[in-house]
Amino acid sequence: MKNCIRIPRMYLPAETSEAWPVPACDQRAADRAFWERVARTVSDAPSTLRFLVCDVWRGEPEEPHAEDLRENMYLSLENDSVEKLARGLILTERTLPYGVRRGLVAAIDLEQFSFARGTSAPVRAACEVKPADYEAYLAVRRETPLEFPHTVALFRDKKNKLLKRLAEEDLELLYEVDLMEGGGKLKGYFVPEPYASLAAEMMHSRGEPCFAIAEGNGYVAAAKAYWEELKPSLKREELATHPARFTLAEFVNVYDDAVRLLPVHRIVRDTDAEALAAFLSANMKCERRGSVLRVKEDFPKAAAHCDALIAEFVRASGGTAGYVQGAADLRAAAAEEDCLGVELPAFDGEDLFSFLKEGSLPAHAFTLGAPNEKRYHFEGREISYD
Repeated sequence: MKNCIRIPRMYLPAETSEAWPVPACDQRAADRAFWERVARTVSDAPSTLRFLVCDVWRGEPEEPHAEDLRENMYLSLENDSVEKLARGLILTERTLPYGVRRGLVAAIDLEQFSFARGTSAPVRAACEVKPADYEAYLAVRRETPLEFPHTVALFRDKKNKLLKRLAEEDLELLYEVDLMEGGGKLKGYFVPEPYASLAAEMMHSRGEPCFAIAEGNGYVAAAKAYWEELKPSLKREELATHPARFTLAEFVNVYDDAVRLLPVHRIVRDTDAEALAAFLSANMKCERRGSVLRVKEDFPKAAAHCDALIAEFVRASGGTAGYVQGAADLRAAAAEEDCLGVELPAFDGEDLFSFLKEGSLPAHAFTLGAPNEKRYHFEGREISYD
């Protein structure tokens, strides 16, 4: 079996505060008030916010340039606001309203990852990734020396042997922090070698695929694209260990009791909602509840079928298709004039790897929990020797 994981040396803040970890940069892209509130919470404190381009600011005057992010990263290295750990993993404990979700932060070998359709790679994008999903991340990665991603990779450990094994060890507590905007509490413990090597080995399963990227598919696709760009310029002896060959992710057991894989719902705005409802109802199994249609087909075919029908209708009759997380938020958004929401069915997270044997799911098919349950930007690592 190919080894998909590298044990990295990570960067952490010299002093951990609530300002350091910020929500995933691709969340709440239409909610400027949310991100303005995050910026006020951060204020002048050291924060991963200074290393990111949040989707809400893309194309806006406030959007930072890659040069700004690079300068902020070098400044953090020069003023010792970040410090480099010994080689190892980080065991995370995320306290959420319904339980404690645990994971291990490690590095993915991008040689073992693919987001191509029909791939047999052991590490795969769970949802379809298009160039538009990663081009902005790629532009930043070309220019910056560090990464602080929010990627989550799922693995399978039905009896939870790995985390039970680590629970027996006396691990050093690295940080404990309350996450802003209702994100719960986060703890991180250092997993030194040789425990880290054992953990990495135990995360590998024999099923296909071995790992699935549940969050941050666009970011990992950008990392892969950059590595493919860089490889021709490297010497043979550099190919195995160059830092750009790897990217950080939090590895989470899909069988963890606190893992929730939720469908992402569809919404069409600025359209003839009655005509769209009639069109969808005539072509797929669904029931109408006010301004929302509930799809009655099985996941994931329901997502692909729905997307194809919406695209056909929008091409012919106009409208703007989008995505909404959470049934309550969908109902609220669909209540606006000239809108129709489409609620996709729930599915069992245990089935995800079975779905991926048939290929990646449609773009934005599911999400790992509610927006404030996503991984926050926290740990970092080098991606350049400069």
